[in-house]
Parts: sequence; C-alpha cells; structure tokens
Amino acid sequence: QVQLVESGGGLVQAGGSLRLSCTASGRTFSNYAMGWFRQAPGKEREFVARISGNGNIKYYGDSVKGRFTISRDNPKNTVYLQMNSLKPEDTAVYYCAADFSLLALRSAAAYWGQGTQVTVSS
Repeated sequence: QVQLVESGGGLVQAGGSLRLSCTASGRTFSNYAMGWFRQAPGKEREFVARISGNGNIKYYGDSVKGRFTISRDNPKNTVYLQMNSLKPEDTAVYYCAADFSLLALRSAAAYWGQGTQVTVSS
C-alpha cells in the first residue's frame, strides 16, 4: 500500500508559477513510477506528466510540454511538478499517482492522492 499526499496548490495569476509536491509513504518509493493528472470541472481526467522510478525517463502531456517539469527526490519520497507560464485553462484539481508501471501511468494508476486545487486567474 502507498499513501500519497499532495501540497502546493493555490491561486495564481496567468503567467505565474506554482510547484506541487507529492510525498509518498508505505513501500520503497524508487520502485514506483510517479505521475500527475488533472481534472477540471465537467471534463475528463487528463494526463499531465510521469516519471520513471530512477527519474531518468519523463513524459508530458501535449498541453503542458515546455511549461511544466516533473522531478523526484527519492531519498525524500517526493515527486514535484513545477508549473510555469500558467494559463487559466490549467485550472483543475491536480492528482498525484503511483504505479509500478511507467507505461500504465499514461492513463491510470494503482494509487492516487486526494488532489490539490490549482486555480489560474486571467
């Protein structure tokens, strides 16, 4: 079992930045690929970014490429999402996710956090 707790959400103006954090407890953190998803009101859940267990492989959704960066600190059991050049359309609840499979994290995950709200004002 893995427990995931997100933090760092909030309200920011368009063009601003936020960094989300997700701290995991339970099993060996480096065994898990980690990811971020988001869901806006009335929309389906959207893949944002994912990272391999050792941090060497990263993938991003098309809508965030070049603006968001995923990273992880395995000794701290934490994954980060640095979000720059934020747009109003980035407004959503952001969820941290974990799975043994980096491939699976394209669209699903074995473990989910509770989510953190990000609101970008125009």
